[in-house]
Amino acid sequence: MTANTPTPHRAPPPAAHGQAYRIVQGGARALSAGGLGVVAYVHATLADQYDRVSAGISQGDLFRIEAAVAALAGLLVLVWWRTVSDAFASLVAAGGLALLLIYTYVDVGELGPFPDMYEPVWFDDKRLAVVAQAVTLVMSAFLLIGHTRRSRRLVTDVG
Repeated sequence: MTANTPTPHRAPPPAAHGQAYRIVQGGARALSAGGLGVVAYVHATLADQYDRVSAGISQGDLFRIEAAVAALAGLLVLVWWRTVSDAFASLVAAGGLALLLIYTYVDVGELGPFPDMYEPVWFDDKRLAVVAQAVTLVMSAFLLIGHTRRSRRLVTDVG
């Protein structure tokens, strides 16, 4: 190239998110992890009461598994800021919320090794779990949308 030949224009690298966005994202992570922590606590606390309900696996054991998975998802959301951890948190919250609502409104009965968990009564711990899972679902969806927008910006700006 000579001195008179213009250099090809390259797009600048994508701008980093501002401090306000990072604060909002941190708040969303805290709320998501907090919701999962509440879900883990509620399920771990209630597990002993449901050990009697069993087919192949007791409902208490299923509650303990849910508590462990929710605790793991909450920990991942806090310490590993990646799309995978946010998606895992979203799936845990969505799955737990869906099952809770299904077993509240539909008498599914026994399904293979899973016991009949139909319980149409709303009590405080169930309400708390629903709210915590809904908050987690909304916050993790926000985090996933942020990842998607950032990756799209990287592809269009760099590509």
